[in-house]
Amino acid sequence: MSNDYRFSFGPWNISEGADPFGPPVRPSIPMAAKLKRYQELGFEGVQLHDDDVIPDVDDKSAAELDKEAAAYKSILDDEGLVPEFVAPRLWESKKGIDGAFTSNDENCRRWAIDRSKRAIDIANTMGTKLLVLWLAREGTYIREAKDALQAHRYLIDAINQLLEYDKDLEIIIEPKPNEPVDHAYIPTIGHALALAHQTCDPKRVGGLIETAHAQLAGLDPSDEMAFALAAGKLWSVHLNDQNGLKFDQDKTFGSANLRSAYNQVRVLELSGYAQTGRFVGLDVKAMRTQKPEQALKHLVNSKELFLHLVEKVRSFPHEVQEQCVANRDYEALELAVLNHLMGV
Repeated sequence: MSNDYRFSFGPWNISEGADPFGPPVRPSIPMAAKLKRYQELGFEGVQLHDDDVIPDVDDKSAAELDKEAAAYKSILDDEGLVPEFVAPRLWESKKGIDGAFTSNDENCRRWAIDRSKRAIDIANTMGTKLLVLWLAREGTYIREAKDALQAHRYLIDAINQLLEYDKDLEIIIEPKPNEPVDHAYIPTIGHALALAHQTCDPKRVGGLIETAHAQLAGLDPSDEMAFALAAGKLWSVHLNDQNGLKFDQDKTFGSANLRSAYNQVRVLELSGYAQTGRFVGLDVKAMRTQKPEQALKHLVNSKELFLHLVEKVRSFPHEVQEQCVANRDYEALELAVLNHLMGV
């Protein structure tokens, strides 16, 4: 199978199985032990939040941040791993209860920008120029709680300050339509790229598309990817799956919607995404019912499914597609795709 693609996942994808309705069901695994599993599972890149690298990041001095980030980088080097990105985890702080960049409290907005600058410093020490912004609480539970016009201006101002802080920085916006807030201000990749266009340096602001996030917006992930790819703005993907318009399930890639997974791989193949050197990230979680000794299969299976689908895309008889399109016989094309996926 193809080895053209580079794969990453975040250490939070090896989890204890807690959910909003129940406690952990598997023992916690130390970070160092998680990192040792990456190469064994066939992954090179590590997705990181700032506090994955440095606990209590708000309370550390610049010198402490640099020292602890360098020590973490040394661990990655020893394991043959590279950091894909660093993301400021703003949504878990009590300071960000009303949002971070779009909070009604000016002090909170100032904290969010400062915390993000700290994340940039960590990223630089770690050896990556990518900062992911998942704007988790940038929205409302009720529309009247915030001035939406001003909130978007706050977002642009925050991104501008981060771009000016580091002239080599690339910012990747990861959109999501809901959860944890009811109404997110940047719900789709179209919103993210429109926001990017309004910043002081649009060429350094791109997007990250997560399969489930697109599906939760009622959109096709492959079309969302194609939109960003056409603009040269798809700088990472988080592949997973979703069984309907529920909470963000982060199921194994291709497990619920194999045809959709095929089309996501197809659009990445058509664009030459592998040749960009950017990562195919996974954001998948083990089922809560999975035993501890089997709680890494979701990562292995997602990567294996992706690579099988790469081969399916590459081996599809394109002359059949061309003939069906020329004849406007899309029923025949549909059947050809389904037969190919089923190995008929």
